[in-house]
Amino acid sequence: MAALAGVFVWDGQRIEEEELQRSAQEMKHMENISAMLRGGSPDEYQHPDPASERDAVRAPGEQPWEMIMDKKHFKLWRRPIEGTHLYQYRVFGTYTDVTPRQFFNVQLDTEYRKKWDSLVIKLDVIERDLATGSEVIHWVTHFPYPMYSRDYVYVRRYSVDKENNLMVLVSRAVEHPSVPEDPEYVRVRTYESQMVIRPHKTFDENGFDYLLTYSDNPQTVFPRYCVSWMVSSGMPDFLEKLHTAALKAKKLELEVRDYMAAKPLDGSGGGEGKAGVPAAEHKSEGSCSPAQLDYA
Repeated sequence: MAALAGVFVWDGQRIEEEELQRSAQEMKHMENISAMLRGGSPDEYQHPDPASERDAVRAPGEQPWEMIMDKKHFKLWRRPIEGTHLYQYRVFGTYTDVTPRQFFNVQLDTEYRKKWDSLVIKLDVIERDLATGSEVIHWVTHFPYPMYSRDYVYVRRYSVDKENNLMVLVSRAVEHPSVPEDPEYVRVRTYESQMVIRPHKTFDENGFDYLLTYSDNPQTVFPRYCVSWMVSSGMPDFLEKLHTAALKAKKLELEVRDYMAAKPLDGSGGGEGKAGVPAAEHKSEGSCSPAQLDYA
C-alpha cells in the first residue's frame, strides 16, 4: 500500500468525506435524543425504560445500543460488532468550561499530548498530506498490566464546518511502509474513531457537546467482559484527562497549535489481528486489573 500518495490518498479521502458527513448526521441524531430525554431543559432529565432508550438512540437500520454508563455530563453506550467478539462504543457528553477550539486543538496536538498523557510511549506524525490535511500517525501506548504495550498506525483527517458549526475528526488504522511491526509491541490493526464537536455558541466561546464513536481490536487474550469493562472505564478517564489538559492550556496560556487556522481546507471543501500474542501475556488471563487505556 502506498502512503499518502497516489491511489491511497484519493481512496482515503473519498471514504473519509462520507464518514465526515455520516458523523455529522449521527451528532444531529444524538442531539435530538438528548433534547427529547431532557424535556428541553438540563434539569428535567427523564429516564425512559431501557428498551425505549435503545430504540431511540439507534438510527434506522442500526443495531441497538446498550447504555452502560449514565453520568451527569456524559452517557456511554456499546453494541456488539457483528461477526466478532468486540463492541463498538459511543460517548455523548458536554463541557461548559472550555472552548470547542481549545478542546479540538489539544486533541490534535501530538507534541502537547506527550506532556499530559502519561500512557504515551511514542506519538509521531509519520507523513502529512498538505492538500487534504490527512496525517499518518504512529502511536505506542501502555496497556494495563500484564499486557504488552500496543502500537497503532492510523490515518486521521479533520474538518471544521463553519457553516454548520461543527468540528469532525476521523481516524482509521492503516499500514505504512516506514513503520514495520516491532516485536516489543502488539500491533493493533483494527481501529476506528470519530469525534464530532458542536459548539453551544461559537468555536471561541465556552461550551459544546461532543460525540465520540470508537472501536478497536486490542488483540488481548482477556475475556470479552473484561475488555468491555476496561474500555468502558478507561474511555471516560481519557476524556477527562483531555478536558483537564485543555483547561490547563487555557489557564497557563500554553502554546498549542491552532489546527483551525492551519487547516488547508475547511468544511466548505468539504481487522486482521496480530498472528501471535507474546506468551507472557497469557499468564494472567483470568482476571481484570484496574484499567488505564488511551484513545487516539
